[in-house]
Formats: sequence, structure tokens, C-alpha cells
Amino acid sequence: MKKIITISREFGSGGGTIGKRVAERLGYEYYDKDLILKTAAKANMSAEEAIKLDENLSHGFGFGQSLFNLYSSPLDEKLYNAQKDVIREFAEKGNCVIVGRNANSILAEFDNTLHVFISANPAWRVRYLKADKMKDMSEDKIMSHLQKIDRARQKYCSYFTNTEFGVAKYYDVCLYSSVVGIDKCVDVICSIAE
Repeated sequence: MKKIITISREFGSGGGTIGKRVAERLGYEYYDKDLILKTAAKANMSAEEAIKLDENLSHGFGFGQSLFNLYSSPLDEKLYNAQKDVIREFAEKGNCVIVGRNANSILAEFDNTLHVFISANPAWRVRYLKADKMKDMSEDKIMSHLQKIDRARQKYCSYFTNTEFGVAKYYDVCLYSSVVGIDKCVDVICSIAE
């Protein structure tokens, strides 16, 4: 029986909604944004700082920054390491759904896991976001925003995990929510987990 489900997702693909419904149906704990608050406390930073850095590398991050920070860990790494500890703590308890934050890579060595990736057609994602979370934004701005977030997630994933965001070999199941549908994605994940 699968006791830990991780859901990685393209922005606007419905991954958070799918994760929440899977957790509700299975009676599992659900972790997404609440990870940020616990991580912030563990990393001794404010929730605002953690939210700003969540699944994103700071602009100056990389070679130039590392030359000047030889003896202190950059804020991004401090947050990632705290987040990794929090994710492992939640996973140790089992019976949980963890959305995002490279949980699939962090928990790769854990038994009883199911690692899922949710993607969707970009136009569908824009409509999904417009209907729910970004009602006041133009479709062009939403498209630009989702492309920016996906690039940030790809960069973050690559840097911290040496894997590729959204590449099938790093997941057990990949679902295309714009074709399969949100409800069917939930059905498929729950069926596999049970």
C-alpha cells in the first residue's frame, strides 16, 4: 500500500486541487503551503521570506554569489535544507500527500511512495487559472506568469536535485489533467494508492 504520495505539477495544471482531493478521499494528511510556515520556523526566517523563496532561486543565486559566500550557506540553500527536513518529518508519519517542493526527489529512497507529475495544455492552464485564482488578470498576463513560474520550478529542481522537472523517469505516474480531467486524475491516483 502506498502511504506517501508526492505531487509535482506545472503551474495551473490543477495539481494542488488534485492533491487535496486525493488526501480527502484517502483520509491522508495534506501538505502544500503549510510546509512553508513550518520551514520558515525551522530556517529561522519570516514566513514572508520563505514565501518569496519558495520553489524559486533568488536572482543573484549561482556562481557569483557563491564566490562571496564561501563560509555561509545562501538563504536559498538554508530554506531548501529546512524544507527537506520538514518534508522528511511529514513523510515519516506516513499517510500523506505532499504537493511540490521537489518532494519526489527528497523522498526517492522512501518505501511506500507514489510520485506523480501533473501537467496540462498551456491554454487549458490559462483558462483554469482565469476561472479560479486569477480572475482579474488578462490571459496574456496569466500565460506569461505561468511560463515564468514553470521556468523557476525547472531551475530550482535542476539545481537542488540534479533531476529534470517534469521528465517521466523521475515519477511513477504522469497525468495530463487537461485531457484526463481533474476528477479522473484523482480517481487514478487513489486507485493506484489503494
